[in-house]
Amino acid sequence: METDTDKTIHSEKMKAVSDLQAGGRGVVRLLCGGEEFTRRMVALGFTTGVEVTVVQNYGRGPLLVTVRDTRVALGRGEALKVLVEVS
Repeated sequence: METDTDKTIHSEKMKAVSDLQAGGRGVVRLLCGGEEFTRRMVALGFTTGVEVTVVQNYGRGPLLVTVRDTRVALGRGEALKVLVEVS
């Protein structure tokens, strides 16, 4: 049975940050990780409603993103767990 969370995650407008190309933008909607991961992301500024812009994404390795006027390098695994709503 599909839950509301599953519907949110599989929405066409919802994507992982790792799926965005350079220049892509999205608004953080969900952090899909444990307590330690969530705490780290919040400390870096990734909170619900904040806009994220991908600066660099080569399709492998870390990504470079801008959040709250700060550049942050995210590992690919981390970027997979940050879901954004793209417009």
